[in-house]
Amino acid sequence: MRAVTPLVGADHKATKQLSTLFRLLAYLKPYRKQIPIALMFVLYGSATQAIGPFLIGRSIDRLVDNGSEAELMQILVILAIIYISGVIAIREQIYRVGHIMQQVLAQFRHDIFTKIQSLPISFFDRSEAGDLMSRLINDVSTLNQAFGQTVAQMLGQLFTLIGIIIAMLSIDLRLGLISNLIIPLMLITTGLFARWARSKFRITRQTISEMSIKLEEGIGGVREAQAFNHVPLDIQEFMVLNAANRDANVQAVAITSAFLPSIDLLNTLATAAVLACGGYFAVVGTTTVGIVTSFLIYVQQFFRPIQILSQFYTQAQSALAGAERIFALLDEPVVLQDAEDAIEMPPIQGAITFDRVDFGYDTNRLILKDITLHTKPGQTIALVGATGAGKSTIINLILRFYDVTSGSVKIDGIDVRSVTQASLHRQIGLVLQENVLFSGTVAENIAFGRSNATQVEIETAAQVANVHEFIVQLPQGYRTPLGERGVNLSQGQRQLISIARAVLVNPRILILDEATSSIDTRTEVLVQEAIDKLLLNRTSFVIAHRLSTVTKADRVLVIQQGQIAEQGTHTELLLQQGIYANLYAMSLS
Repeated sequence: MRAVTPLVGADHKATKQLSTLFRLLAYLKPYRKQIPIALMFVLYGSATQAIGPFLIGRSIDRLVDNGSEAELMQILVILAIIYISGVIAIREQIYRVGHIMQQVLAQFRHDIFTKIQSLPISFFDRSEAGDLMSRLINDVSTLNQAFGQTVAQMLGQLFTLIGIIIAMLSIDLRLGLISNLIIPLMLITTGLFARWARSKFRITRQTISEMSIKLEEGIGGVREAQAFNHVPLDIQEFMVLNAANRDANVQAVAITSAFLPSIDLLNTLATAAVLACGGYFAVVGTTTVGIVTSFLIYVQQFFRPIQILSQFYTQAQSALAGAERIFALLDEPVVLQDAEDAIEMPPIQGAITFDRVDFGYDTNRLILKDITLHTKPGQTIALVGATGAGKSTIINLILRFYDVTSGSVKIDGIDVRSVTQASLHRQIGLVLQENVLFSGTVAENIAFGRSNATQVEIETAAQVANVHEFIVQLPQGYRTPLGERGVNLSQGQRQLISIARAVLVNPRILILDEATSSIDTRTEVLVQEAIDKLLLNRTSFVIAHRLSTVTKADRVLVIQQGQIAEQGTHTELLLQQGIYANLYAMSLS
């Protein structure tokens, strides 16, 4: 079970929230020309809301004072024009502000996805896929709910509130001051409820993330869960997370549901004050019935913006809690950046050198110690050893998924840290034990590393990989859509497609990580034939537990506890009667 992260102090949370708000506002900079136009419609729509009650009061006073029907009709026509034009202005403000906010949110999603793609492999080693999905989908969705359209209404109501206050103070200063005495109480009430709601909404974002992680694990590991009878325990763990999320949302709803009746109570008090004082002023002749009527309408309008603003405020609390999590991701440092003077990797010949390389994922614990080796172009190097010995780490350093702790890794005499990562990866092919296939067509999956490849090139690569005959028998051939991760294909078929992908890229350096494991013997023959073609005239590093697959390697490196314990050809190592000979004997037994 994962525990919800404890909350920090209130002052720190308020400061962090303000910082988050300013960062969100920075996304509006590209729209600084459109914003004034949208605000113009906001101001006009708000002005119509403030002028309307005044004209209604004037109409009543004209009737009371036996004004002419012509003058009354004139006021009513003006009132109709103001309200109709106000409706048009409000429609424009909602459209324009909403359009800007959707552009901002689209940019937000783009930045998140781009950031995720640029983060080093080390970040994903310590991060949950479900949590990342929650930030990209759930947290951005919360922002969309709060700022997508609601912000347009919020701006309109905010300016309407200001206009109403100005109008009340201008029409009758005494009644205006009496009506506005309620404002400090509203601010105190809003502040108290907002503080309580903020912590609850932050917990809801955290619990949603926890649920997303569990869902991702549950869906991805459903076979294992059923096979090991772990389903009841998984359900129980999800129920606990679901209950935590439910309780957090119930508490947040309880706070917001208590807030609205509190505002309604203040509204009733203000209405009663206007009726009492306004009625007295009208009786003694210091004000008119029309003005009192205007104030009663203003008081009702006065609290409607307050209610909408308060609802937006509670939504914003949830949205800002989500935004904090998103910005935490966007602020994640990109440890493996190209050097400022990084060059494009020249065409690779294939000589790879490890010069006294030490490496540790944790600075206090080295995984590789004093690794020194040199390969000639076109050689095949096999890496063997126990799980956790450091074989995959050597591969990761060639790809520069990590930087060495000390020493250097060079290709053709060029330190991999001195070239751009994109130019390095373009010339290295990778075939893993669990290759990822995407939900596109077979052709799109083969062309993953070369999206501009022609159909002829794709089919040629498939023929080299011994998978062409299988593909043409599919319902739509190369246009057959694959399920998520190629779930509708066998392990061997997925492996052959991934080999075709590597063939199409035509890399100078090839890395095979357990490429022939987890497949049946018949398919292994096809895979091995495809690999033999792929290895031809390329420098390659091959990791394999099945030692029968590395007997043709130019050199075999036995990795033990992060060091090269033995090295030589298959025959030479057998004659040494050492670690490799024992491993080989065990693999044949």
